[in-house]
Order: sequence, then structure tokens, then C-alpha cells
Amino acid sequence: MTLWQLCYTFFLIGLFTIGGGQVAITLMYQPIVEGGLLSAEKFYNMVAVSESTPGPIGLNMATYIGCELFGILGGCLVTFSTVLPSLIIIIIIAKYFEKYQDKPLVKTVFSCVKPVSTGLIAVAAWQVFAISVINLNAFTTGSFSDIFSVSRVLFYITALIILFTIKTSPIIIVLVGAVFGIIFL
Repeated sequence: MTLWQLCYTFFLIGLFTIGGGQVAITLMYQPIVEGGLLSAEKFYNMVAVSESTPGPIGLNMATYIGCELFGILGGCLVTFSTVLPSLIIIIIIAKYFEKYQDKPLVKTVFSCVKPVSTGLIAVAAWQVFAISVINLNAFTTGSFSDIFSVSRVLFYITALIILFTIKTSPIIIVLVGAVFGIIFL
């Protein structure tokens, strides 16, 4: 894949990413991992880094992938390609939305976008969970202990409990998770 093909791919991802960065991850997976540009492990390592750095995850991923494959120029161009569709769409919506917001077709489109976005976010969440907690390759050949890393599962459950009961900042959970990953994995 050339730089321009990657920019075009990320332009399309930016065009169809409704619902945020988690949706972008789902859309990036096929051309990047299944297209043979990066391994699934490297891709999800990029996801982890992109989630823990400031800024929108979709843009962080675009920048990271562009830099990884084509250097700094690639990072800048792929990031711009990802943002360009949103910029164009927002300009168009700003111009016409007030005039057409009460039309039945517009209301129907916006009511359909929410469940689709939710589904795409759920797919991305499952993919991140599966790569980080479950050894999917062991389903056909391994035992229960081969499929699940006990330390990862315990950390995951503990992090969820802390996050939802103590109401700790997610930033702290991410930082502790990074330290856990460095030390134990």
C-alpha cells in the first residue's frame, strides 16, 4: 500500500466513523491488519498507546499508523486525511441543519446512527478485550488455563471493580494497567 492509498483508506475511515474513535478502530482493523500492513498484536499495542495518550483515539491511531509505515510525513498526511471528511461534513451540516432538522428523513437518519455507532463500539471493545485477556488461538487446542491468562483476568476484574465502585479516574486505571503490562507481561 502506498502513502496515497493509506491516505485514501483513512479518508474513508474518517468519512464513515460516526460514534468516535472506538468505531474507527473497528474500521481500521481490516485494511491495516487483514491487509497485512501490521500484525494484530502490533495493531492492538498501538490501540493501547493511543488510548493512553491525550487526544481522540482515532486520530492518535491514524497518526501512529501513518508514522509507523511512512514516517513523520505519513503521520501528518494520514491524520489530515482522517480529519478532512469530518471538516467537510460539519461545514455542510452547519450550513443546512437548522433549515432541515425537523424533516422526517433527517430525524430518521439521526435515530439510526445511534444504534449503529453503539454496535461498532461494542465490536471494538470486544476486539480489545479478546486480544488483551483471551488467547483466541487456544480455543481449539488448549485448556481453560491456556485460553485465559489468570493474571490478566484478575487485573481486568479488579480494574472494573475499582473503576465502578470507588469511582477512580480512568487515567489512574490506565497508568496502573501500563505498569502492570510492563512488569508482568
